[in-house]
Amino acid sequence: MNIAACLTLLPNCVSARESLHSKLDQILIKIMNLFELFQHRIAACVEALGQEGVFPSSLDASRITVEPPRDPSHGDLATNAAMVLSKDAGMPPRSFAEKLLPKLAALEGVTSAEIAGPGFINLRLHASLFHSVVNAVLAQREIFGMSTKGKGQKVNVEFVSANPTGPMHVGHGRGAVFGDALASLLSFAGYDVTREYYINDAGAQVDILGRSAFLRYREALGEDIGAIPEGLYPGDYLIPVGEALAKTHGSSLLMKSEAEWLPLVRQAAINAMMDLIRDDLLALAIKHDVFFSERSLSVGGERDEIAALLDELKKRDLIYQGRLPPPKGAPIEDWEDREQALFRATQFGDDVDRPLLKSDGSYTYFAADIAYHRSKYLRGFATMIDVWGADHGGYIKRMTAAVKAATDGLGDLDVKICQLVRLLRNGEQVRMSKRSGDFITLREVVDEVGLDAVRFMMLYRKNDATLDFDLGKVIEQSKDNPVFYVQYAHARCASVARQALTVVNASDDDLKKAALKRLTDEAELGVMRRLAQYPRLVESAALAHEPHRIAFYVHELASDFHSLWNRGKDHPDLRFVIENDREMTIARLALVDSVRTVLASGLSVLGVSAPNEMR
Repeated sequence: MNIAACLTLLPNCVSARESLHSKLDQILIKIMNLFELFQHRIAACVEALGQEGVFPSSLDASRITVEPPRDPSHGDLATNAAMVLSKDAGMPPRSFAEKLLPKLAALEGVTSAEIAGPGFINLRLHASLFHSVVNAVLAQREIFGMSTKGKGQKVNVEFVSANPTGPMHVGHGRGAVFGDALASLLSFAGYDVTREYYINDAGAQVDILGRSAFLRYREALGEDIGAIPEGLYPGDYLIPVGEALAKTHGSSLLMKSEAEWLPLVRQAAINAMMDLIRDDLLALAIKHDVFFSERSLSVGGERDEIAALLDELKKRDLIYQGRLPPPKGAPIEDWEDREQALFRATQFGDDVDRPLLKSDGSYTYFAADIAYHRSKYLRGFATMIDVWGADHGGYIKRMTAAVKAATDGLGDLDVKICQLVRLLRNGEQVRMSKRSGDFITLREVVDEVGLDAVRFMMLYRKNDATLDFDLGKVIEQSKDNPVFYVQYAHARCASVARQALTVVNASDDDLKKAALKRLTDEAELGVMRRLAQYPRLVESAALAHEPHRIAFYVHELASDFHSLWNRGKDHPDLRFVIENDREMTIARLALVDSVRTVLASGLSVLGVSAPNEMR
């Protein structure tokens, strides 16, 4: 909901605008997004001062933001209103803030307003507003924090897209978890999300896969194949593929030339690998909506989509015949010292123009990638998010340039890089796997430590930072293990509810009517302040495409709750269950239940379970 945009649609009528302000205020109070509520209220104050002639009436209040102060001791909310509007008002930021300050100080629920630095304004709020947040959580339950910010906009999130040449490794797992959590976050924020997997089933790597599977086929027929030759895939995961081929075809493939058996064996191996990959993804509770075949772009479809793309680019004079200069430093992929068809990538921000056809006339990988992203756009996805591994960072410029060209500037591509994962066991690096031949598979890790540990720890660090994943530490039951720490907070909330039932028989209606005004301890208010941040955090994390913010948030909320629990040990009057005070017990039970609800919501976005008991 863009408050300022709504208001600009109204005629310049004070009564009509005041009426809308009042209605929006009521809606936002019910939703209880404190930050959006005060963004609206501050915008209304700026507008009122414009009507009074203190400020120009044309100020763009949509630029105002409200967020938590960096230092909590400075207040509950901070606004940049003076910083972003003062220039248009023709005055210094601090002077603007001084004129705005009395209006803000008089707002309902504000106990004090102060100017900080060059013109930021910090607000302190009455405890009743934070009590209202608890009421909102209890009323909305699992939809608290859900946003309409996305307005149903279609978004394509393509992630994993591992070559179908074997089981997924831990690095693939990081991209898989990140992409899935990002898709969930965007859905929670109101976007229409499609999860997509791009199957790289064309090119040299799948030919190598086919030859590797054929070797295992010969082995299944009783031949001693010896050591796996250099350049083929050595993993044991291809043994079942060879056995299946032998069962289906007997020895008949031995009588065929490679040109005859390779397409058949290659497709059988790809199908088997994709089944393996789907099973590995299911172990992480990940399901894609679309599996898109690279091969389908030029083979087996109604038309050659890559050729159609190249024809279109030629008509727009975006392809020319030329020579590429020799690469400096690291070699440029697909570089050949010859006259060739080049895409004018530099026209769209790339460093060099890019080849589209190899010397044998076949398409480069880049040509297929442009056609693939064009297909996304033609399927209705103007917004595309690709999740790539660390080794693809150098590919970003050319792909964003290609998307601009292929969509005539109407498509938007955001590439998220997932950095490497170092797999450790109690501090020592782990490298080898019997199953894969040279790396630990994702499935081995999930089977050892569990889905929740893998998902949470993959998200408990920003995606573009290297991650150390310690198999020993992620299953420790200690406060030093973040996933345990957060799940334990949820289990503690459930434990409080069970304990309270023996003292008070509180219904859901009792919780909604709780005397929250009795919750005045600073630690209790601190928990409520944290709850109030959740709706804003969901929106900001979705806009930034950063699901790790949710992982950080639930850990902070868990920390606040554990601290509140521990205060009750030293101060009996702060315990959640007070046997001779039913009203206070119900009030604290309402707070605990709101914490449990938001923890469960955040964990759900991350794809992590919220247990009621820890075993």
